Amino acid sequence: MSEQRIGLGVDLHRFLAEGEAPRPLVLGGVCFAEERGLSGHSDADALAHALADALLGAAGLGDIGSHFPDTDEAWRGADSLQLLGACARLLGRDGWRLVNADCTVVAEAPRLAPARAEMAARLSAAAGGPVHVKATRAERLGSLGRLEGLACLAVALLER
Repeated sequence: MSEQRIGLGVDLHRFLAEGEAPRPLVLGGVCFAEERGLSGHSDADALAHALADALLGAAGLGDIGSHFPDTDEAWRGADSLQLLGACARLLGRDGWRLVNADCTVVAEAPRLAPARAEMAARLSAAAGGPVHVKATRAERLGSLGRLEGLACLAVALLER
């Protein structure tokens, strides 16, 4: 008989402020070069981070910060899809596999619909199982609605 577990991941990042060193926006491993990037130690891919936390949480392996702390210079500018892949390999060592994951990006901008399939494909490849990506807007409410940042949520079902 198989064992199943569910994990939830949430990540928020603020958009870079005027005067900060520019960087592209990366979500789900897709670069939105024309958009203002996110602040963060790695490449700031909040979607990949949320999914990594969902995987790690379901397996009882902590969170992304415990494996790749932002106090460690080794992870500065790191590709978050590679970090996600490393998390998936940790799960595999304990006999877990991703059954599926569902992710939501909460953001006023950019429009993600044209890139959703590519984001899902890249996340699926890194996580080792099917990942679905969708988006919603904050409808101008709060800091997310004022384009100060974005939030990503992910839920993952694991099985062993």
